[in-house]
Amino acid sequence: MFALRVTALIAATMTTGLMAGVFGLYQHTVMVGLGGTGDRTFIGAFQALDRAILNPWFLLSFVGALLFTAVSAFLNPGRAILPWVLAALVLYVVVFGVTIAVNVPLNDALKAAGDPAGLADPAAVRAAFDEARWTAWNLVRTLATTAAFGCLCWALVARGRLG
Repeated sequence: MFALRVTALIAATMTTGLMAGVFGLYQHTVMVGLGGTGDRTFIGAFQALDRAILNPWFLLSFVGALLFTAVSAFLNPGRAILPWVLAALVLYVVVFGVTIAVNVPLNDALKAAGDPAGLADPAAVRAAFDEARWTAWNLVRTLATTAAFGCLCWALVARGRLG
């Protein structure tokens, strides 16, 4: 049982850390870089990124962070670890909810616009996407996932102290 508890906690920490990196990279690099491009380039590049990110590695991290953290909370009921794992779980549930309620619908609407080369008014499509809203909510995801990662790191420290 010890090995399963530790494995779940390590898997939760690793997948949450990977997601903090993904959201952070979008926040400080991808969206900043795309922000300086023309409308057709922005739409085409964002559509390509959105198609590319939907892959097994991303999905393992995105869904895995939630599942592994929930399993870790269940398997590590001790007072030294559980509060940190539960805090991480709550933070990541917020991230999951924001992703499903805000970012994915914006992504899907931009994909539904079609090939940017054939758009009559790419500026209107880009404006409807609302980069500021997407980026603001991505900042929430970045901060919450990073905080969840920190909580899980501390849970690992607490786990190590228990022996």
